[in-house]
Amino acid sequence: MSVLGSTLDVQGGDYAAARETMLERLGELDAELLKSVAGGGEKYVRRHRGRGKLLARERIELLLDPDTPFLELSPLAGWGSDYAVGASLVTGIGVVEGVECLITANDPTVRGGASNPWTLKKALRANEIAYANRLPVISLVESGGADLPSQKEIFIPGGALFRDLTRLSEAGIPTVAVVFGNSTAGGAYVPGMSDHVIMVKEQSKVFLGGPPLVKMATGEEAGDEELGGADMHTRVSGLGDYFALDEPDALRRARRVVFRLNWRKAHGSPPPGTVEPPAYDEEELLGVVPGDLRTPFDPRDVVARIVDGSDFDEFKPRYGTSLVTGWARLHGYPLGILANARGVLFSEESQKATQFIQLANQRDIPLLFLHNTTGYMVGKEYEQGGIIKHGAMMINAVSNSKVPHLSVLMGASYGAGHYGMCGRAYDPRFLFAWPSAKSAVMGPQQLAGVMSIVMRESAAAKGKPFDEEADAGLRAMVEQQIEAESLPMFLSGRLYDDGVIDPRDTRTVLGMCLSAVHTAPVEGARGGFGVFRM
Repeated sequence: MSVLGSTLDVQGGDYAAARETMLERLGELDAELLKSVAGGGEKYVRRHRGRGKLLARERIELLLDPDTPFLELSPLAGWGSDYAVGASLVTGIGVVEGVECLITANDPTVRGGASNPWTLKKALRANEIAYANRLPVISLVESGGADLPSQKEIFIPGGALFRDLTRLSEAGIPTVAVVFGNSTAGGAYVPGMSDHVIMVKEQSKVFLGGPPLVKMATGEEAGDEELGGADMHTRVSGLGDYFALDEPDALRRARRVVFRLNWRKAHGSPPPGTVEPPAYDEEELLGVVPGDLRTPFDPRDVVARIVDGSDFDEFKPRYGTSLVTGWARLHGYPLGILANARGVLFSEESQKATQFIQLANQRDIPLLFLHNTTGYMVGKEYEQGGIIKHGAMMINAVSNSKVPHLSVLMGASYGAGHYGMCGRAYDPRFLFAWPSAKSAVMGPQQLAGVMSIVMRESAAAKGKPFDEEADAGLRAMVEQQIEAESLPMFLSGRLYDDGVIDPRDTRTVLGMCLSAVHTAPVEGARGGFGVFRM
């Protein structure tokens, strides 16, 4: 075994300071996550319970196998916007009757579960994850449809939700809808396009037009039940497949539907007894990343605390040393790892990464990208040495790699380095961030400095005096703006990641992701990387 050593001095002052900073950021994160859990607030939660209904997360808990984890996705969706944190929708991956499923649940305590633009983005991301990883989809439905004041941002792109359901079904990925309340207008197509539909007695209301709209459009008088109730749809229209007496019965029936799917993972799970915990305490991950991201840290200290047995076979350890690459197992699954060591990517690192990605594709091994990069190196020497074509080579390899990619932003993730390390635009199966992460076109000080230089040169070219005081004020303002826009909660609110996670949970989160991706076939590219500029 190639067990990694550790460079962390857990008794030292630097470690203590980094740990304290991380704990402060985790406290801030927890406060924001609680807003998502709180839904529409105490008043609307009390009203919902008064109707004898379960909350969205309570429904999920009853649906899941006992004592199994739920990997919630995009819990900060909508953060920093005019909409509630969480975007009135809970999404995630959990185990139902031994089957890993993608679960979505409307939160009816937030404006009746109405969908806003962030709800739509979150739901589409959930469908994307289900499709890529071949995860059965269970929709726990209770929504009044679109949040009408924002319809201009929902209606046109919103049709993709229904397209996704049909594409999942066409691909042989089961879809199950459990309707707990309203599923009206466009929302009626969620059960309408699902493979299996469960409705609840005197609660489910599924119709294209409710009684007021029918009255307005046709003059016809009709009540909720005869127009779209569970009894009608399971006896008359045939839209409902199962009639549940109450919410627990509906969730029991959903579990039985999954039980009868005859669903099997493409690769199965690692044999029992083959998974070995890391040799180091995951608690120590709190003190790995310095509070100032300009201070480098050794990513091997992270790898040693997340992979099985801390066993890591490093690839090309003496070449391109600011990028660590190598092979490991995580919860029994084989894994190739690329991790930034000193921030900057040079030509050697780019070529090393390209070869490593090709090898992973030859062997059908998923890849994990651990981000802490300021981007590709600039300067006359490096431009003449071919940094553009070598960086392009790495990005080409990442773009055309066919094995599943997982990304974790630990520290900086700036510029084209974010792309080369498989940022959001490069379709990693899952992407998570630590509270210490930052991502932008470049660091705040660098960006403000570049703007200052350009303005100074422009003034000189025009023969005008340069206002130093105004420049200082502008630089401070730009730095503040870029700093705020590069923080993980801001980025997560815009769904540029799948969640901000506690570093101590990294091994568990990645293990759940690897298990999910192995539900689908894991097959690498055999050639087909496009033209590499040599």
